[in-house]
Amino acid sequence: MTHSLLVPGNTALITGGAAGIGLATATRLVALGLKVCLVDRDEAKLADAAATLKALSGAQEDGVIAVAADVADRAAMEAVADMIFERWGTIHVLMNNAGIQPGSGILGPREAWDTVLQVNLGGVVNGVQVFVPRMIARGEGGVVINTGSKQGITTPPGDPAYNVAKAGVKVLTEALQHEFRNMDGGLLSAHLLIPGFVFTGLTAGDRTEKPAGAWTPEQTADFMLEKLEAGDFYILCPDGEVTRAMDEKRIAWAAGDITENRPPLSRWHTDWADKFKAWARG
Repeated sequence: MTHSLLVPGNTALITGGAAGIGLATATRLVALGLKVCLVDRDEAKLADAAATLKALSGAQEDGVIAVAADVADRAAMEAVADMIFERWGTIHVLMNNAGIQPGSGILGPREAWDTVLQVNLGGVVNGVQVFVPRMIARGEGGVVINTGSKQGITTPPGDPAYNVAKAGVKVLTEALQHEFRNMDGGLLSAHLLIPGFVFTGLTAGDRTEKPAGAWTPEQTADFMLEKLEAGDFYILCPDGEVTRAMDEKRIAWAAGDITENRPPLSRWHTDWADKFKAWARG
């Protein structure tokens, strides 16, 4: 079974589509017969990805479009929307997936914060505000998938700019789904993709081989499409090391810092870390 919108001839736009989860998703959608537009600012990877997808799509006319654009640039995204809606009429699947992770510290540098917030959060805001009104105006069914992160929910120490951006994506996507469910017709839905440990260019670092506990982008895309068909809003992905049950405990503990009046980030606090571990084992 597949989602009712994942049918031949329908259309998808994926940002950050030149590699990783974006490309893995695009590959599966093209295989299902959808037309796919990839948006990415890495022109070399974008060209390679487009060539691969065009070979997969076979003779489908206008089946794969690749656009070099920065999701943080609102005018550039408006230009992409003008082109796509003129050529295809509408978008049935919008995946705001582009993201970066250069690292950050709570006190700076300012450049890292600006870049991460502009791409990881601002890029999703741009995707939603540029494309969704046009999707609504077309009056057809559609899904919006925004790629979040577990780091935007449990907010571990170490990369606060990334956590802040991904927390914003969570809040934005929840608000978007609330908006959709109060519209007449119920034609559109929003979904928050929450990947686990996925071995991509974003997470690889100096590693050239996938760690045993990491999922591949293909596994993540398959899981996402399965849960999309099931109608899940929160698409919470496990991986080779962390089960759904453990994710639920980590998320519940993070919320409990507020309800139990514990210190913030108590899971990593010297007075509370062992208490969390004992509770999680129970």
